[in-house]
Amino acid sequence: MDTSELMASQIAFLGAGNMASAIINGLLATGFSPEQLRATDPSEKALETLRAAGLEQLSTSPEQLCEGADLIVAAVKPQIMSAALAPLKNKLGPNTALLSIAAGIPIASLQRDIGDTTPIIRCMPNTPAMIGKGASALYASEQVTDSQRQLAEAVTNAVGMTVWVAEESLLDAVTAVSGSGPAYFFALIEAVTHAGTQLGLAPETALALTVQTAIGAAELAQRSDLPIATLRENVTSPGGTTEEALRALTEAQFDAIVTDAVKRCANRAKTLGEEFG
Repeated sequence: MDTSELMASQIAFLGAGNMASAIINGLLATGFSPEQLRATDPSEKALETLRAAGLEQLSTSPEQLCEGADLIVAAVKPQIMSAALAPLKNKLGPNTALLSIAAGIPIASLQRDIGDTTPIIRCMPNTPAMIGKGASALYASEQVTDSQRQLAEAVTNAVGMTVWVAEESLLDAVTAVSGSGPAYFFALIEAVTHAGTQLGLAPETALALTVQTAIGAAELAQRSDLPIATLRENVTSPGGTTEEALRALTEAQFDAIVTDAVKRCANRAKTLGEEFG
């Protein structure tokens, strides 16, 4: 799919909540026109928000809005996905792909809800997508064409970065690393901020320093060609303050705690997927 084909594609959003709105705004910012984007949602208020952003193809009727779309982005909660797809079942052909951003619902379940002929792509996004800093992983069913993959990737790239995984089961690992990952970093920010206040810093000062340090460390890790371990070592002088702090983390088995947390998250994601399947 070349640029001209991409910029002529029609994308319909099933659901117009916060994540759908973030993606739509990201697509508009990257050059997609309002005429290429449609949305359907039972909430007139949600649709009004998108109308203010320039979209005109808005409706509470999914059948009407999804007809002729190249890609349908299913942006509804997992619990209502089956009901949301019901009006479209067996009404979409191979030329319309479904991109599901609902956590935990396997392709086999989505295929039953939408019909056998529809190509399906699963996405595991995360909440920083709301500010254009998301990390999304995609997995495509066998029916998905190269052009459909490119269109789906354009959607997720509009709110951050995208990777593809070769097996659907790896989305459980993605959930554990990046899907739930923001919560781990928020927990660390909370803990470091709390420690700073115990050392006498004003809460707002401790929070500002901690958040900016997290931003700086993340951006340095992203921009540097050095391994993460080397970046850590560069901050750690022998016999110095950082070495003493890291020794405390090692003694508390920091790596083991994090590894256990991520693995438990992945196992829970697998269990939830089996429940939907």
